[in-house]
Amino acid sequence: MTSDDVVEPVAPEAECRDCGYEPELKRTLGGFQVFAVSFAFISVAVGIFATYDDMLATSGPVGIWLWLFAAVGQALVALVVAQFAARIALSGSSYQWASRLANPKIGWLFGWLTFWYLATAVVALDNALASQAFMPLFGIAPNEDTARMLTVAILVVQAVLVIASTRLLGMITSSAVGVELGIIVVLVVALVAVMIFTGSGDLGNLTSRGITAADPNYFAIGGGLMAGMIMGLTTLVGFDSAANLAEEAKDPFRSVPRAIVASVVAAGVLGFVFLLVLTAAIEDVTAVSASGSPVAAIIRSQLGSVAERILLAGLAFAMFGAGMVVMAACSRQVFAMARDKRFPAHGMMRKVNPRTQTPVPATILILVVGLVLMLALPGAALVQLIVASTILPALIYGAIVILYLAVRRRLDHRVGGFSLGRLEVPVAVAALIWEVLVLFVLVTPGDATVPTLVVVGLILAGGVYFAYMLFLHSEVLDVDAADDLSAPTPDTTK
Repeated sequence: MTSDDVVEPVAPEAECRDCGYEPELKRTLGGFQVFAVSFAFISVAVGIFATYDDMLATSGPVGIWLWLFAAVGQALVALVVAQFAARIALSGSSYQWASRLANPKIGWLFGWLTFWYLATAVVALDNALASQAFMPLFGIAPNEDTARMLTVAILVVQAVLVIASTRLLGMITSSAVGVELGIIVVLVVALVAVMIFTGSGDLGNLTSRGITAADPNYFAIGGGLMAGMIMGLTTLVGFDSAANLAEEAKDPFRSVPRAIVASVVAAGVLGFVFLLVLTAAIEDVTAVSASGSPVAAIIRSQLGSVAERILLAGLAFAMFGAGMVVMAACSRQVFAMARDKRFPAHGMMRKVNPRTQTPVPATILILVVGLVLMLALPGAALVQLIVASTILPALIYGAIVILYLAVRRRLDHRVGGFSLGRLEVPVAVAALIWEVLVLFVLVTPGDATVPTLVVVGLILAGGVYFAYMLFLHSEVLDVDAADDLSAPTPDTTK
């Protein structure tokens, strides 16, 4: 194929069989539900709620303008990701793209990194739900052990729901997105109205460095200004989760790429408007910066304690829906690799329950990983692992862009499918430059050393299993990328 080849669209089931797989997952996700999957993973209100305090402490209120750079940069990456999603609609997303367009060995690395990113992301999200939304909402005093036990309970409930039905996942996710959008719109309108009629707030906050005004390293490499970008970089990720559920979408070649791009654009615009209004509404920058939950503190000071509790309730539901999406995406990643015999215990992990048509063992694995991380890792180690999960998506997205530049001439164009046309190379190059900058921002701070080592450790741990496959089952990794991968693996579970 060349970039000028155009092919007629095919039915998703036919595409799946052409790639060597018998369809086992149930196609129940409509267009909005596919969009909701990506938007719920991004969860812009949740991301701002969780990281706004760090931004105030590092770059000050003026750091909100860095959100625009993150939004534009991540949108460029999303455009590249959408190019792949419009052509290969299989569970496993980047793992499948790299395996088929480069070679299975490279694809395996994509899959391994994505697995750990998603597995740690669901733990981080649910722990934030427990400690920053659920406990304050019900007046539970801050306590790490209590937060961990609540996180375990949340993980169990999410696993049960994800296993039960993909349709149920879509319904809860769509509802969570609706609640989150409602929260943002209502808060923006209410805060603007209060500031207009009472004269509260301060537009000068939008250019203020706040408590960082005296920081001598503010403009240095790894300094406060650079650290302020973390809010956008840790929030505007996961838009490719829709591609991980492509085999459960009704019209994946159209709905998935649109969802990927639309989710980033919507989150970027809504998030920036929310940040502008939220920051302008601050009456005492120093006091808010010292608060453990500045977003809630701003809402409470401007709208009262009742509005704060409503906010926490809505955020708790949005976080819960986002956690379900991450868990579902991770289980599909495991399932995709397992059916190609490229994941530990693949005979079991590739099983799909014939009644629910969901990968039950793969979902349970994500639950078990979460339980182990919650119950076994001490506080400091868990924090470092969660921070490391912010580096993983930058690596994955950077690798996806490089892959696209390497194989773009071999990609066909589907009739009516998503395509950048003549802009594909400029967009991809710009996206690559952006991802290099992102990695630089994430790894240069002094406190990024341990998380970086954690990422290296995860790669090396995967290297052990990769070596096992390479030397003892090399046929699994020797499939020519130009050919279809092998047919579904029969059940080899003993």
